[in-house]
Amino acid sequence: MIEHQSETATSLVGLKELFTSATHDASAAMCRWTNGIITVTLDEVRQVPLETVSEAVGVGDALLTMVVMTLQGELGGALVVMFDEANGRQLAASLLGQEVNAEAEWSELEKSALMETGNILGCAYINALTRLIDRDLYPSAPHFIQDFGASVLQQALMTQAVLSDNVLLCEIAFHRQGGRLDWRVVFVPNPALQTALAMALHALA
Repeated sequence: MIEHQSETATSLVGLKELFTSATHDASAAMCRWTNGIITVTLDEVRQVPLETVSEAVGVGDALLTMVVMTLQGELGGALVVMFDEANGRQLAASLLGQEVNAEAEWSELEKSALMETGNILGCAYINALTRLIDRDLYPSAPHFIQDFGASVLQQALMTQAVLSDNVLLCEIAFHRQGGRLDWRVVFVPNPALQTALAMALHALA
C-alpha cells in the first residue's frame, strides 16, 4: 500500500509538471484570444473519490453556463469550463466588443465566443498530451450548456464510475489583469488516458 501511494504521488508530481507546461501554452493562447485581458494558471492536480468531485470542485446547486469538450475513443476524458451567469456574459461581451445585456437570451454569437474559448483551452491541453504520449487524441467540438454544475460533472464522470473509484482532477484558474475570476475549468482524463500518461512520464524519468 505504501509503495502504491508513493507511485501515485510520484505520478501526480509528473502530471502536475505536464499540466503546468500545458497551462502555460493555454494561458498564452487565452491572452491572445482576449487581447491580453485573461490569463490562466494551474491550481492543482489530484486524485479525488468519485462521490466527492462536486464538493472538491466547489460546484453547488447554482445554474451555470458551461462549455464542454470530450475526448472520443479509448483514450477519453472531459474538459468542462464553468462560468456563473454574470461572468459568462461579461466574457462574451468583452470578446465581441459589446455591452453586457443580462436580460436578453444568449445569442448565437455569444455562445460561439464562449465555445471558442473552450476550444482554445481544450486544444492547448490536448496538444500537450498528444506530444507526451505520442498517440492521437480525438476531441469533440465544444458544446454550450446551461445546467447545474453538479449534473454536468456527473454526466462527464459516468464512464469513470464503471472503471474506477477515483478520478484525476486538474483544476485551472482564470485571472483578469491580476485579479482571480470565479471561473473554473475541470479536466478529467479517463483511466486509460491516465495510464498512458503515467507510462509516458515513467519512460521520461
